[in-house]
Amino acid sequence: MIGVFGGSGFYQLLTEARSEDLTTPYGPPSSPPMVGSVEGTEVAFIARHGTNHEFPPHLIPYRANLWAMRELGVGRIIAPTAVGSIYSEYAPGEFVIPDQLVDRTWGRAHTFFEGPETHHIPFADPYCPDLRSKAAAAVRATVGVVHDGGTTVVVQGPRFSTRAESTAFADSGWHLLNMTQLPEAALARELGICYANIAVVTDYDVGVPGEVPPVTHEEVLERFAEALDTLRTILFRLVPQADGPRSLPCDCAAGAPA
Repeated sequence: MIGVFGGSGFYQLLTEARSEDLTTPYGPPSSPPMVGSVEGTEVAFIARHGTNHEFPPHLIPYRANLWAMRELGVGRIIAPTAVGSIYSEYAPGEFVIPDQLVDRTWGRAHTFFEGPETHHIPFADPYCPDLRSKAAAAVRATVGVVHDGGTTVVVQGPRFSTRAESTAFADSGWHLLNMTQLPEAALARELGICYANIAVVTDYDVGVPGEVPPVTHEEVLERFAEALDTLRTILFRLVPQADGPRSLPCDCAAGAPA
């Protein structure tokens, strides 16, 4: 089964789906998983922020969401998100398939391994290369252009960056800013689930002096909503391709708690 997490403003993927009432050792997921199919491939969908956007980034029940996906038999997760650009060549409205992450969150429950068992997962390449490659191909086939690669810095939220923070991120060579990719990506790795992100650029973070004002939440929702039809087309193209054997090696099957 292929899993999909819906980002800000993305609360439904399938028109015909059944709701799965799951409990996990970490409480209920953000929303009841909806299970349906795309061209014969089973898909599980969870709205990351809840069906009414009731969970801010730092309070999303990440562990419950990932555990629920595994309980449903999900082996690969596609995780669309809205992102801010801190790199001028990644413009609002464009799609990026990131290949690296930087963690600037704090206080989030970020692992399933809390003792007495300890496990150190390989995470040098946080996204599955096989799934990344297929995601990039699906975006390219849909809109013609995709930015294949980029580093996302994941901040705590729910506030946006100060100008000084955004400048520091850019000076570090990072490209995108997001609030939800961690611990989500790391938890997927702990469960042995392949994971890739499709990033929809919605804004320029703190803006462009004299040209573009700093981002607002309303702008993020509006831009992401504008991209939803295209994103659904990408996902419906990608899901059948994501199913099947891996064509590239990855470290995703890192071992998971029982």
